[in-house]
Amino acid sequence: MSVGVLCIHGFSGGPYEVEPFTAYLREHTDWLIEEPTLSGHGDELHMEGFTAKHWLMDAELAYRALAKKVDEIMVIGFSMGGIIALYLAKRYKVKKLVLLSAAAKYISPKQLVKDFTMLATEAYHRNLMNNELFLRYRHKFNHVPLAATIEFMKLVRMVQPYYKDICIPVFIVQGKMDGIVPYRTAQFLYDTLTTADKNLYFSDNGKHHICHSEGCEKWFPQVFHFLQTP
Repeated sequence: MSVGVLCIHGFSGGPYEVEPFTAYLREHTDWLIEEPTLSGHGDELHMEGFTAKHWLMDAELAYRALAKKVDEIMVIGFSMGGIIALYLAKRYKVKKLVLLSAAAKYISPKQLVKDFTMLATEAYHRNLMNNELFLRYRHKFNHVPLAATIEFMKLVRMVQPYYKDICIPVFIVQGKMDGIVPYRTAQFLYDTLTTADKNLYFSDNGKHHICHSEGCEKWFPQVFHFLQTP
């Protein structure tokens, strides 16, 4: 039986956000892994004019294309991609779900303050251009329109009623140091999803970009085992 994995990236991001984990899967399997780039997203952001409906349709089209090539599909979603993954699971035949830093709720002000205090310290010591967090977000600060952010919030609200209808196996991974999605969001999702087969893993040092954070060597194998298990 052929297996496909559809990986959905986050808001204002791109496939690079999940690349470490998809590389791990490619190394250990022969699964067909697809990583579509949502409209307006990617390495160069051009988000003006795109809406939640565009992003959901992008994901649906990617699912349908993959479904023509494989017998079963598992979906991995990062941040906003996690919400889109839940949307797909409600509407299509999905065998399993992996939710990484899923943005069911967003912005943890306390952690953001910590992160940007760190950036200010780096700037003071003239080392800002060597700071990974700054480099990752610098481009976004100037290229994400307010309208797109509103569409992101609209998408989250749109999908929330679906949580109670998810009955397939789910694995949730969340970093406790996440400055975008409050880490308690993962517990909220775990409690709200009605599936009996659900797993929750907290990474003590994980930040929002969980696939690029410390501790991946611990949860990568656990999620892989979950995906492999019949």
